[in-house]
Amino acid sequence: MIIDGKKTAAELREELKKKVAELKSTHNAVPGLTVILVGEDPASKIYVKNKEKFAKEVGLNSEVIRYPADLEEKVLLNKINELNKNDNVSGILVQLPLPKHIDKRKVIETIDHGKDVDGFHPMNVGNLSSGYDSSIPCTPLGCSILLKKAEKNLSGKHAVIIGRSNLNGKPMTQLLLKENCTVTITHSKTKDLKAECLRGDIIIAAVGIPKLVKGDWVKKGAIVIDVGINKTDTGIVGDVDFDQVSKVAKAITPVPGGVGPMTIACLLNNTIECFKRANS
Repeated sequence: MIIDGKKTAAELREELKKKVAELKSTHNAVPGLTVILVGEDPASKIYVKNKEKFAKEVGLNSEVIRYPADLEEKVLLNKINELNKNDNVSGILVQLPLPKHIDKRKVIETIDHGKDVDGFHPMNVGNLSSGYDSSIPCTPLGCSILLKKAEKNLSGKHAVIIGRSNLNGKPMTQLLLKENCTVTITHSKTKDLKAECLRGDIIIAAVGIPKLVKGDWVKKGAIVIDVGINKTDTGIVGDVDFDQVSKVAKAITPVPGGVGPMTIACLLNNTIECFKRANS
């Protein structure tokens, strides 16, 4: 089974469109997402363009604020504080990576945690790990939805996560623990990574090494979610050798067309959830 991220993301956006229409009728207002882009990073520009497009598709108020790469840090922080106080803005996202002279941590901590649609604010990170209500980082949330497409009941499954980043590995761990999985976190320095992977009923690969996970790393019937996006001479590939692993896995996400489309759909979902929490 190939888990179709494009199709699942389109289905989620249709659901979100209905939610926005309901909120409009009950609150006489719609959620608003403001994205801040600093500089001219090509990948970031594409992501932001897609975020803007899909936000409008589901009926959100969407704004993109663009700044040059030499923007002073204090100007960015002042703008964030201004958006924090704006009741028409439900969600704030500052596109990463930022230019080196801007402190990413300071930027993340300045965003009101109630408007943090990325789920990166320490308050949201703490709430997620404590099992409380919080914004969930978009990529692991997308992975979680795709996993449920392949297996509704994850209770008791052994999940192996490759990668320990704040963006995916750590929050993914919390989501899987919530589903009663046994979770092993591995990374590029793990001894005998292959042996660890072979124990997994679920493998989440998010380490940024092209085609790292081979066919003989995966036990028959495992579910494999590939978060990797790596540019190579032959095109974009994931962290999983799709041709090999698809022959042994029960289900697998392709790259591209797997987790990527879900990330933006989950961002829109988070914006709506932030609006609902603020208006409850």
